[in-house]
Amino acid sequence: MLPGVNRETPVSEAPYNVAYTWAISAVAALGGLLFGYDWVVIGGAKPFYEKFFHLTAAWQQGWAMSCALAGCLVGALISGWLSDRFGRKRLLITAAFLFGASSLVTALAGTFSHFVMGRVSGGIAIGLASSLSPMYIAEVSPPHVRGKLVSLNQFTIVSGILLAQFINWAIARPVPAGATAVEILNSWNGQLGWRWMFGVTAIPAVLFFVCMFAVPESPRWLALKRRDHEARRILARVGGDAYSAQALAEIEASLPAQGAAGNPRGKRELAALFEPGTSKILLLAVVLAVFQQWCGINVIFNYAEEVFSAAGYNISGILFDIVVTGAVNLAFTVVAIATVDRVGRRLLMLIGSAGLAIIYVVLGIGYHQSSHGLYMLLLVVMAIACYSMSLAPVTWVVIAEIFPNRIRGVGMSLAVSSLWIASFILTYTFPLLNHSLGPAVTFWIYSGICVLGFVFIQFRLPETKGKTLEEIEQGLT
Repeated sequence: MLPGVNRETPVSEAPYNVAYTWAISAVAALGGLLFGYDWVVIGGAKPFYEKFFHLTAAWQQGWAMSCALAGCLVGALISGWLSDRFGRKRLLITAAFLFGASSLVTALAGTFSHFVMGRVSGGIAIGLASSLSPMYIAEVSPPHVRGKLVSLNQFTIVSGILLAQFINWAIARPVPAGATAVEILNSWNGQLGWRWMFGVTAIPAVLFFVCMFAVPESPRWLALKRRDHEARRILARVGGDAYSAQALAEIEASLPAQGAAGNPRGKRELAALFEPGTSKILLLAVVLAVFQQWCGINVIFNYAEEVFSAAGYNISGILFDIVVTGAVNLAFTVVAIATVDRVGRRLLMLIGSAGLAIIYVVLGIGYHQSSHGLYMLLLVVMAIACYSMSLAPVTWVVIAEIFPNRIRGVGMSLAVSSLWIASFILTYTFPLLNHSLGPAVTFWIYSGICVLGFVFIQFRLPETKGKTLEEIEQGLT
């Protein structure tokens, strides 16, 4: 038995350095804050930059809104290979730099090409942060609080979304009713307002960039690179000497084949992902990542105007409803943070899947019967609450912790890339489904997807709460 560890208290549940662990996790989670802000800020700027760049063609307007998604996919795809080679910390610093630089490029853009360049660069930063922030937090967190700390990243994402909505509202000046395109172009909003909306991103980006230099490298990445002394020191800072010795021993035990003859440490991680023992983990991560998007909740955020218009709300009502949904999203993410390490990942995801399936059925009935007003708003709010306390944060927790140490970077990269592809497909297909089938049938389709997700989680997802990353690896491979 390790010195200083009571036989009745497992090392994985021993006291840890709360202030230090939460501080470094909060810094990494700033990537989520910038992710949420940069993703949403364009919505408030849209009416004004379109006038400035004279975007009248549908393809121009669509490309301006979606070009960042191309950058997200690139960032997610390269995050695994680069972070496995250069470390999690360096790539997060790179993401912070890209957030700041892209915000300034977008804000100062004189041509539409420069605007797109800034948005794509920001998308790359989002892709990097969406993969690396939860992965880094998972790799530095003690097992019994890992779910809570990784969920902190989702909390910062939704905080960034609310911050963007508030900043857009604070910067924009009232537009007179019936204002012409020329009047909007020549107004404060059309000349400078939209630039400030994008430029403000540089402030939290600089904070993220500076603070990242103060956090340590991931101890599991250091162990993977045989820098055991550094890994031991960081683990000791998190949980003490006994925790450090136990954790490092488990990490090293999870990497035996990498130093053995015939399977050198330099073996390509991508090939290792498709070995029999790890391919099922990749499948689990990809399906959960895709399901988090295809469960359908994000259409409410991306197409709020269409969703609430169909429920009978006017423009003023829609703007108020968007604020309500954002507040509910934030509040119930806090519920997830408080429960994920007590209730467990699996149960929360089952509750989320079943809850959304039922709510969508009722919501579809409401649309089918042309129900309007508060009844429909409450159903939408219930769906967002259900999603925010389950599938939204817990999916990030699970995909960040189930991959073996030696392939976590590239595995997380592929899972998050799948998530962004699924997000694009969802966003692209909703208008088609809504136009051809109507909102009722569309939400019934999402309900069916949630039922399939429930079945998959029931039979394929093991519970991982309270386990070390190495114990999870042993149970899955």
